Amino acid sequence: MVDQLSSFADEVTRVAREVGSEGMLGGQAQVRGVSGTWRDLTENVNQLASTLTTQLRAISAVSTAVAHGDLTQQIAVAARGEIADLKDTINQMIANLRETTRQNAEQGWLDSTLVRIGGLLQGQRDLGEVCRMIMNEVAPLVNAQVGAFFLAAEPVSGSRDARWVMSGGYAMNPGDPPLSFGTGEGLVGQAAATRKVVRVEDVPEGYLPIRSGVGSAAPRAVVVLPVQFEGECLGVIELGSVSPFSPLHLTFLERLVATIGVAITTIRANRRTEELLAQSQGLAMELQDQSAELQRANSELEEKAEELSEQNRNVEIKNMEIDAARRGVEEKAQQLALASQYKSEFLANMSHELRTPLNSLLLLSRLLADNPNNNLTDKQIEFASTIHSAGSDLLRLIDDILDLSKIEAGRVDVDPAPVDLVQIRSYVEQAFRPHAEEKSLELRVSIDPDLPETIISDAQRLQQILRNLLANAIKFTDSGFVELSIGVAPPGTLHGVPTLDSARTVIAFSVRDTGIGIPNAKLDMIFEAFQQADGTTSRKYGGTGLGLSISKELARMLGGRIEVTSEVEEGSVFTLLLPDELPPVTAAAARMMPRRVPDMPALERPASAGQPILRPSSGDGPVGGRPTPELAGVNVLIVDDDVRNVFALTSALELHGLTVLYADNGSDGIRLLTQHPEVDVVLMDAMMPDIDGNETTRRIRTLPQGRDLPVVFLTAKAMPGDRESSLAAGATEYVTKPVDLDALLSLMAEWVRPRSVSARAGEPSV
Repeated sequence: MVDQLSSFADEVTRVAREVGSEGMLGGQAQVRGVSGTWRDLTENVNQLASTLTTQLRAISAVSTAVAHGDLTQQIAVAARGEIADLKDTINQMIANLRETTRQNAEQGWLDSTLVRIGGLLQGQRDLGEVCRMIMNEVAPLVNAQVGAFFLAAEPVSGSRDARWVMSGGYAMNPGDPPLSFGTGEGLVGQAAATRKVVRVEDVPEGYLPIRSGVGSAAPRAVVVLPVQFEGECLGVIELGSVSPFSPLHLTFLERLVATIGVAITTIRANRRTEELLAQSQGLAMELQDQSAELQRANSELEEKAEELSEQNRNVEIKNMEIDAARRGVEEKAQQLALASQYKSEFLANMSHELRTPLNSLLLLSRLLADNPNNNLTDKQIEFASTIHSAGSDLLRLIDDILDLSKIEAGRVDVDPAPVDLVQIRSYVEQAFRPHAEEKSLELRVSIDPDLPETIISDAQRLQQILRNLLANAIKFTDSGFVELSIGVAPPGTLHGVPTLDSARTVIAFSVRDTGIGIPNAKLDMIFEAFQQADGTTSRKYGGTGLGLSISKELARMLGGRIEVTSEVEEGSVFTLLLPDELPPVTAAAARMMPRRVPDMPALERPASAGQPILRPSSGDGPVGGRPTPELAGVNVLIVDDDVRNVFALTSALELHGLTVLYADNGSDGIRLLTQHPEVDVVLMDAMMPDIDGNETTRRIRTLPQGRDLPVVFLTAKAMPGDRESSLAAGATEYVTKPVDLDALLSLMAEWVRPRSVSARAGEPSV
């Protein structure tokens, strides 16, 4: 295009020279490849030249003719007019030619400059370098003295978090950190938000000063252009100049930003492609490594497969052996479950079968020892006392065996409650001082003054442990003393029990004696069931060895432990360690077991070991055969199928002034009750033929006279759940055999007295 313009200019100059200087009209401007405006211009010039040639010829012919002066004058005037019109036309053509030439030159500059900058953008990889290069090239081209290129840090259209950061400048320093604008912030942010060019003319003083080495000045014009690609703003260019930007420069800038948008998008796409390519190459290398590793693994797996095949054959053989062993274990488990069931049934039956005759033995021996008729010798009374003492020992043995079996089965409850340590001291002195004095031993009980008044534990289980420890101490001590000291264990001591190690305070109940002592080799053995330090047939002291085993398990349930130190012939020290507060976890674990209601401990207060719980015969009170005032004339119905038990109870009750009726089954009992409405209280056995005590009680409650009648169960059934079943059937009280006669009489008096008062008042009993 530039070459064509140059050729055309040369031709125009030549034609003008021929017309103006040499007078050669009708010349043709020959420019190869020219069409359109330029061809029209050539035709106009040729047409004008032809017209001028014709007129000049006419003037020449007229002037040479012979004519008058006026005619010559008119022709000259006409010729001057035509020449003036021709001159104006030529000037207008020259002006049009000059404008067209200028426009062509500007278009040529615009196109060539865009092509050159487009070439500079090709092959670029660094966006920062591209921004700096654009500012260095573009600012001088548009006569700008200051400028900045703001590149989008987040190329996300419409994002509120997008910012435009200064990445290149002309006569400006980006700063540290670089200058940045958000969407809608300043002219840069506004141009980015609206995607429109922002122009500012007549810029005020102090705005974006243009500095040089010798001074500074404020720009007069500022233009801000968004760089877009497919509606997405990729950057913003801001330029400032001391003179207004020409339309050519503005057009150039508007066309340039489109080219820059394409270049930036291409660079980013290439960079993303390179990143993906690098990732792909990395993944390919990893895949190659993994492939090689898999090949090695496959070879190893083949070897392993052969080994596994051999192992599978061995495993199959082992599985067959394990299956056979499992069947054997299942058979053993079934046998153990059956044995456990047999054990529970045996204990229940043993409890019933032993307690029933033992009840008669204790009641009758008690009656003989009391000697109500004063017809027995002292020796016979001693025999009766011995029989009663032996029966009491047998009862304690039965209780120990049942307690141990319940502990093993997890059927022992723990009921945390405040325990008064002063009451523990009183209990020990009251229960064991008579026994200690009988053996001429000194009983010492001491309490540390720094102890808390109460601890949270199970008072009944604590008393049972102390009772076993003190009974053993008195039993195995012939001279000296037995001492119980209650104090605080040294703080910071680790006992190996989590509940003790985490307790705020550990309470130590130490039982010290001056007895025979225990060899060190047998200190652990004594806590096993049916074991003693001296287990030979020639041992001096008897016993089953159940007390310490039960105490050890009860201490564990209370969150503590029992420690023992001993020296032969010097004595022993058994120390019960308990936390000051029974942990909730321990109590909750104990409550997860089936609930068991204590077997009326108030009616079975234990006596000191070896001491008969008999009162000497005297003439005072009800012991000498005199009736008990509260029970005189009371009618009692005994429903029991055991003749021995009926005989013992009848003998005892009649001595205290009660009238006794007897039935050996539930049906006869109900019949007697309907025939004798004067019956005040019923003593009911639980286990009977035909209908048991629970069903008999239910039927009694349906009778008019039996609705409020006291029904006291006297039974040898002491397994968990028995008491609850009887109370649910309508029993008033539940007493296990053997029966303490005084406690039974007191219990009957408590129930008969309100009934008698209500009968006298004419009101129904409650």
